[in-house]
Amino acid sequence: MSDLILQSLYSGTLVGGVYALIALGLTLAFGTMRIINLAHGELVLLAAYIAYTIESRMQVNPMLALPLALVVVCLCSAIVYFLVSRITRNRELNSLMLTFALGTILTNAVLLFWQSDIHSTANAAMQDAVQIGNLYSMMSELLFFAVSLATAVVLGWWLSRSWYGRAVRAVSSNRDAAKLMGINPARVELISFLVAGVLATIAGVAIFSSGVISPPLGHSLTVKAFIITVLAGVGSVPGVVLAALLLGITESMTVTLASSALQELAGMLLFLVVLFILPNGLFGAKKRRG
Repeated sequence: MSDLILQSLYSGTLVGGVYALIALGLTLAFGTMRIINLAHGELVLLAAYIAYTIESRMQVNPMLALPLALVVVCLCSAIVYFLVSRITRNRELNSLMLTFALGTILTNAVLLFWQSDIHSTANAAMQDAVQIGNLYSMMSELLFFAVSLATAVVLGWWLSRSWYGRAVRAVSSNRDAAKLMGINPARVELISFLVAGVLATIAGVAIFSSGVISPPLGHSLTVKAFIITVLAGVGSVPGVVLAALLLGITESMTVTLASSALQELAGMLLFLVVLFILPNGLFGAKKRRG
């Protein structure tokens, strides 16, 4: 039983790494424009289907689909930004409605081009088993967990050290004050959406390489990213990573100790409990709690 629990913790941790990539992209867009991009999960799904197409047509490693997926997903992310940026009245509510509609359009586009079949990678290298002690995983799971951690470190460095990273934080903190400092908020917001597109692309290829994909998956991924953002508290890269790991472990332990049918419910219960006890999230500012 102890080995089973350890394996569950290990598997949940690996899944949490991919969740972190998705949530970081959603957090970036929310931080700069104060909107929840409800089409973000569909952008992840689009990258996953591009990886599937490249692998199935060319019989190559799905990671080779990253360049094409980056171009397509970042272009779609830029389109989402330009549409949202045109909203001037009731921005929060109208942007939710707009991005939800865009997500629905993307889901139906996936259904149109790739049908409703479930797909997973057939690449032997991605499916190879890796044993660490008594713990087992696929090569793709371990690889993309390492990629997720490295990406989070790079993103944290970019936000804290680069000029555009500091500009993102400035716009997130006070848009009008950022203008007085010579920062162009529109350019910074576009860059945030493009970086979110890069994160969505990596996450999409990771999901296809280590699991199964289907058109309804996009909405589920958006919900998970939103849960993680609330759990972490807005503005904390380490917080998002830790919250993503917590969600992944919670879902994995639920499947192991209870039932896979309760996996989604467990994540929602975790979300509600944390939201009730700590309204600003696990890693939000203490002075804003209560």
